[in-house]
Amino acid sequence: MKKLLLATAATALFAGAASADEVKIGVLLGYTGPLESITPTMADSAEMAMKEVSDSGKLLGGDTVTSVRGDSTCIDSAAATAAAERLVTSDKVAAIVGADCSGVTGSVLQNVARPNGIVMVSPSATSPALSTAEDDGLFFRTAPSDARQGVVMAEVLLKRGYKTVALTYTNNDYGKGLADSFKESFEAQGGTVTISAPHEDGKADYSAEVASLAAAGGDILVDAGYVDQGGKGIIQAALDTGAFDTFYLPDGMYGDSLIAAIGAPMNGSFGDVPGIDNDGSRKFIEMAKAAGIDGTSSFAPESYDAAALIMLAMEAAKSTNSKDFAGKIMEIANGPGEKILPGQLAHALDLIDQGKPIDYEGATAVTLIGPGESAGNYRIYTIKDGTQVTDEYIQAP
Repeated sequence: MKKLLLATAATALFAGAASADEVKIGVLLGYTGPLESITPTMADSAEMAMKEVSDSGKLLGGDTVTSVRGDSTCIDSAAATAAAERLVTSDKVAAIVGADCSGVTGSVLQNVARPNGIVMVSPSATSPALSTAEDDGLFFRTAPSDARQGVVMAEVLLKRGYKTVALTYTNNDYGKGLADSFKESFEAQGGTVTISAPHEDGKADYSAEVASLAAAGGDILVDAGYVDQGGKGIIQAALDTGAFDTFYLPDGMYGDSLIAAIGAPMNGSFGDVPGIDNDGSRKFIEMAKAAGIDGTSSFAPESYDAAALIMLAMEAAKSTNSKDFAGKIMEIANGPGEKILPGQLAHALDLIDQGKPIDYEGATAVTLIGPGESAGNYRIYTIKDGTQVTDEYIQAP
């Protein structure tokens, strides 16, 4: 009888092991292009959540999670769509963390995610146009819409005494959406935008664009560009010509690479990036540091949260099929239930398995509103002695 019991136990053990599957999640970000200095950290953060879940052995009875990276390029919609197609058709990913930039995100959503029924959770696509895009309930984002960032920008500038500004923006969905939101809010609150001018990325010389901005005038230049592309070129040309010496830098312009490239002239400029200071954010930064990741980098915490939401929703649906778990993401994000912070994903999986509700707070105090997007919080910073120093945190309206 003892031998029979041992044999039965061994059979059950191997049956359990055989039933465990590999779940693939795509991480579609611009590893090349105008945000290439920050996207590796975003990917590392998403993969940190995946490792946490895999190490727990508690996803769907022991499934492991594997990241498959794809390059969105940030700006080339055809390349992003092709990369997403490979993730879905060749690599067989169950969901996608990404894309990153708004234009390519919209293209992937319409041309790949919807036709194939694949969930996308973007950590950084912020165009207001995505709020009303047809998505079949498959698209979510852990970053707030620029409709709210524009209001925050206006409030910060007016609070600091800037009444007239020149505005330039990268000529795509992200740049135009943010510029329009900011201009509307700034002027509604009594400010004046002397010029709102797009710029193209990839140019060697931005002196003509800066000349137009300087001719219009303004107390400060608001640069809604990309940190590794035209946004940086505009700043360098403005400094070289003496057109402006202080800049407002929204989320696409946040990054150490800008300070490294330009140096001391950046001191005194200021801006915003999504962020919050609470138990979840501090725990994430602590975990990221232990893993060799800069947890303060742009959209790093949002990337961890994007991956975590996908996996917890899978457990809630008892399925890795996007069409099954898409409807669980809002439920996981908004509770009610026990609050879940970074480092507690194993505990969250246990609670879900027991049929208990959770409220995923994560690294960014996740609350999803309306069409599945983050309500949003922002960190306001000033560059001092070559470092982005936090001034305050603002909750988006």
